[in-house]
Amino acid sequence: MKEALRYLAGIAGPSGFGSNSTAEQVIQDYACSDPLHLTAIITGATSGIGVETARALAKKGLRIVIPARNLRKADELKEVIRKESPKAEIIIFETDISSFVSVKRFCSGFLALGLPLNILINNAGIYSQKLEFSEDKIEMTFATNYLGHFLLTELLLEKMIGTAEKTGIQGRIINLSSAIHSWVRRDAFCFNNMLNPRNYDGTGAYSQSKLANILHVKEVATKLQTRNARVTINAVHPGIVKTGIMRESYKGFITDSLYFTASKLLKSTSQGASTTCYVALSPQVEGVSGKYFADCNESDCSALANDELEAQKLWMQTNALLQRYLYPPPAQHVLLCD
Repeated sequence: MKEALRYLAGIAGPSGFGSNSTAEQVIQDYACSDPLHLTAIITGATSGIGVETARALAKKGLRIVIPARNLRKADELKEVIRKESPKAEIIIFETDISSFVSVKRFCSGFLALGLPLNILINNAGIYSQKLEFSEDKIEMTFATNYLGHFLLTELLLEKMIGTAEKTGIQGRIINLSSAIHSWVRRDAFCFNNMLNPRNYDGTGAYSQSKLANILHVKEVATKLQTRNARVTINAVHPGIVKTGIMRESYKGFITDSLYFTASKLLKSTSQGASTTCYVALSPQVEGVSGKYFADCNESDCSALANDELEAQKLWMQTNALLQRYLYPPPAQHVLLCD
């Protein structure tokens, strides 16, 4: 009850920010130094809070790299950012985050540019009421929200570690999650079933993918700490934001008039992007890793999301799956004798 009142009132937490804070407010005092021009990759930057995240970071002088499935929308975003920040450097790659081959192609293309990589924001997300599959024949929500970002992070991690060592600036990875992750029961969190559900439920699939995003953070944070790498990884809950995903998730359950009334209590996209921008740039988050943030403050996640063994298990299952898809064993040739 106390947390709900704090949220509705917009009361600031220990960071000095709260639910009403906007993306620009939380990073207004951050200054990006030109000689150490920072590069940020933002998935899902062409809609919702991704747009606001890209716009706010570009305004602070960061180079923005956008892997986008819809090039038209990406070009439109580029023009919007350029009008506000004429010197902004925006690089676009055609990429489908749900496709392993496409993610791998993007990483190869980005690495070929020879640019530094300071910030990776795994923001893209979908919600689907009906069962759909990716080109890899994996349930689309899980493929997009979790698996694609897992692969993206793995393929770019060494670049981030190298950039941090070379520049002395800590690298930061941010996974977009959701408070809805706490709806997942332990007995329902089954890797193989998430790949190919027997009984599909859109909300269940979405919440499972968001739980997986946090568990990914927990395990990668442990691995980075073991290596003494100057890269952190954290999960953020943007809040309940007025976006397409929010409207789609409630379609059929509430009327348009009720949604309109309820939406007055929801965050704007700029408020929704604030926690991502805070964790990406705030000096207060320096050295903080493996945590979950909401309303620009460190928060609590579910017991299952904090389970180290579950995080390790999920990482191993995911890595084994990707190895099978990306590096299949050579075909066996049978020699026939006369």
